[in-house]
Amino acid sequence: MNLQGRRVLITAGGSGIGLAMAHVFTRAGASVFVTDINESALSTLKAELPQVHAVTADAGNAGDVARSVEQAVQALGGLDILINNAGIAGPTGPVEDITLAEWENTLRINITGQFLYVQNALPHLRKGTHPAIVNMSSAAGRLGFAGRTPYSASKWAVIGFTRSLANELGPEGIRVNAICPGAVDGPRIQQVISAKAKMLGKPHAQVEDTYKAQSAMHTMVTADDIANQALFVCSDLALNISGQALAVDGHTEKLF
Repeated sequence: MNLQGRRVLITAGGSGIGLAMAHVFTRAGASVFVTDINESALSTLKAELPQVHAVTADAGNAGDVARSVEQAVQALGGLDILINNAGIAGPTGPVEDITLAEWENTLRINITGQFLYVQNALPHLRKGTHPAIVNMSSAAGRLGFAGRTPYSASKWAVIGFTRSLANELGPEGIRVNAICPGAVDGPRIQQVISAKAKMLGKPHAQVEDTYKAQSAMHTMVTADDIANQALFVCSDLALNISGQALAVDGHTEKLF
C-alpha cells in the first residue's frame, strides 16, 4: 500500500484516530496536511511528525474550512485524498434532557463539517490521482444507540451522505467510503463511559465491561485499526471499492 506522492488532508488529525492516520499515511509515503481545533494537540503532532503540515480549524465553521483547504492545497501542491475525521461525542442522556443547542452542535461538527470539507475540496480532488474521500461514521451509524440520539443521528447521516456522494462522484473516478468504528479505546470513549455510568447510576468499570462485551471479540478496537482501514481504502488496492460503510468493530450487533 504505497502512497508515495499522494497528498492527504486529515481533519482532527492532532490526536486519537486522526493522529494514528497521520502516522500511517506518512509511513506509506504520502504528504499529509492536518487540521485540528486543539492547538495543544497540533503541537504534539508536530513533535512526533515534523514533516506534517498542520493548522487550527473548526470543522463546523465554513470560513475555517475554506481557509484550511486552501492552505492544504498550497502546502501540498494539490489534493488526492480527503479524510473527514473531525467529530464530537455529543451529549449523553435521555432525549427529553438534550438541549437544542447540544443537538445542533453535534450535527454541525459531525455532518455539516463533512459537507463543508467535501464542497471545498472537490475542485482539487478532481485534479488528483485516484482521488478518494473517507467519511468517519460509527457503529452508531448503523445501529440505534439509546442515550446518544444526537451522535447516532449524525452518524447515520454520514452513511447517507457517503453513499449519495459515491453515486454522484463515481463517474468522475472519485471513490467515497465511510468507516464505522466500534468502541475505540482511548480518552474519548472513557469520557462517554463515565457519562453513561452517571446516567445509569452504575460503576464506571461495570459500564466499561459492557462496552467491551458489545463486540463478539469482547474488546475495543484501536486507533491504529481504523487508520489501517483508511489507508487500505485509499490505496490502489481498493480502486473499485466505493459507497461502502466499512465496519471495524470486532462484529458489534448491539450498542449499549
